[in-house]
Amino acid sequence: MKILVTGGTGFTGKALVKRLLDDGHQVVALDYKEGVKTQELRDWGAEVVIGTVTDRECARRCVKGVEVVQHLAAAFREMNVPEKHYSDVNVGGTRIMLEEAKAAGVKKFIYCSTCGVHGNVDNPPGGEDAPIKPADYYQQTKYEAEPITLEFAKNGLPALIVRPAAIYGPGDPERFYLIYKRVASGRFPMFGSGKTLYHPLYIDNLVDALVLAQQPGQGVGQAYLIADEQYVSIEDLVRRVGKSMNVDVKVPHYPVMPVVMAGHVCEKLCKPFGISPPIFPRRVDWYRQNRAFKIDKAKRDLGYQPKVGLDEGLKRTFAWYKAEGLL
Repeated sequence: MKILVTGGTGFTGKALVKRLLDDGHQVVALDYKEGVKTQELRDWGAEVVIGTVTDRECARRCVKGVEVVQHLAAAFREMNVPEKHYSDVNVGGTRIMLEEAKAAGVKKFIYCSTCGVHGNVDNPPGGEDAPIKPADYYQQTKYEAEPITLEFAKNGLPALIVRPAAIYGPGDPERFYLIYKRVASGRFPMFGSGKTLYHPLYIDNLVDALVLAQQPGQGVGQAYLIADEQYVSIEDLVRRVGKSMNVDVKVPHYPVMPVVMAGHVCEKLCKPFGISPPIFPRRVDWYRQNRAFKIDKAKRDLGYQPKVGLDEGLKRTFAWYKAEGLL
């Protein structure tokens, strides 16, 4: 098939493009700037379009002749932008992609949302029907695009939603890197009890789910939580990272509230200068918010089965960090 991947140079986008090309598909990757990653996608055989999902003409050009749209592009943790930017990209950009996909006769549209739309899960594990409680503007705007997607699904465009959990794995220099870096020092300060639940999602497992979502007729008009088989406490996660690195990590505990206050102060002080704060509310939430989910629905409807377990995924990720000279 000919498949469009928006956000094609992102961590998930790049992994998905590689899988689709390896599977013999023709891939168009849309992203907003040139760089090393765009050239890498071209070297693999993808067609790369530089543009944005908020540009209707660009969207129209990208969906021409396409059978499946994997819509991964999003505004995420961007500095020096107004809140409206998140709405323009995550909501307005999704609407434009949906409209142009429908007009072009696209056979399947997969919208990549986030498990973050559920915020803190009060009664873990939560399912797709758990309360919607986005904790920040990114999560809020990602959710606002969900009912728009479902409306198109009701009106002739076969569309569905995936809500990935905490994505990690080789190829990502950010999400789990701070955990590995602190563990490598032999000491990981834990703010709070360390019993908060966390649900990892290994990148290959997510790509499996996105590929399964392309099946004709499967899951149309539905939302699916995608995660690994196992969720763990954050302290257990830290100790397992240590095990993957053969490091006996010490985990001293400290009160969490001073860090919460510091996160809000840092974000406010850094924002006017366009500086990425060393600590911010979203990062502090890791210590406090339960994120644990059921994946039964994706298993039942899509045939999803996470193949890579947590300990194996952590080992592979460490090997990549080491090979890249990051650890």
